[in-house]
Amino acid sequence: MADPWPMRLKFLSVPTMLLSLLLLLSGCETITDFFRQRPQALPPASELYAEGETQLSKNRFEDARTAFRKVAERHPQSSYAPRARFLVGEAFYREGQFDKAIKEFEAFMSFYPRHEISDLVQFRLAMSYYDQMKPVEQDQGITLKAMEAFKTLVREYPESRYAADALAKIDICRGRLAQKELWVASYYINQGNPAAARQRLENVIKNYPRTLVIPEALYRLGEVYTGDGRAQEAQETFRRLATEFSYTEWGRRAAQRLKATATR
Repeated sequence: MADPWPMRLKFLSVPTMLLSLLLLLSGCETITDFFRQRPQALPPASELYAEGETQLSKNRFEDARTAFRKVAERHPQSSYAPRARFLVGEAFYREGQFDKAIKEFEAFMSFYPRHEISDLVQFRLAMSYYDQMKPVEQDQGITLKAMEAFKTLVREYPESRYAADALAKIDICRGRLAQKELWVASYYINQGNPAAARQRLENVIKNYPRTLVIPEALYRLGEVYTGDGRAQEAQETFRRLATEFSYTEWGRRAAQRLKATATR
């Protein structure tokens, strides 16, 4: 008589066949344990957040970001989620990965523009640009971005505890931009291009009137006017410099030039 086992296989569904094989190979107890397995429970938001803070305090930035991301992604409705999103960016900021920090801070501001720590996040966003500012000889695009970010903080959160610091840093950024313009003007003067130098110097005086480079910019402009044969404008420029900035070296130089002109 032929073995009926192959014939029985024709009447078994594929899942049933697989289950039968597992039972034969592993035994009923192992299969039962298999079906009893459950995914591990996700820790509560407070526990994940505390873990992130611990890792951040130890400068374990990647581990901190992992914990904070779990809070933001798996507990998005919890009160910890917004701060966790910020701290992902903060971990990048402290690590010096400013471009990644900027993306995280910008994402936070798009999600929570009126959150209680939004002013702090805007300040950190501005600082992420500020900490990358280049020497005067290099491009100052990042300085301009920093200044605009600080201006946004002062405009949107005028009562913020960070507003005073932002105002001070706006002045620093403006000074850096003015220095850049003066540096370019000096370059043009040395290259024998007074027209281009004049444009830069006039821009400094018009757009950065309260910066420390104004005395030098006025003196250089007076020299350019003199070279162009614009004697009256030169005299007016030196006179303003000698009057308003008499306490500076450039003011004293301007006074000497005016005196020398008067004695001729």
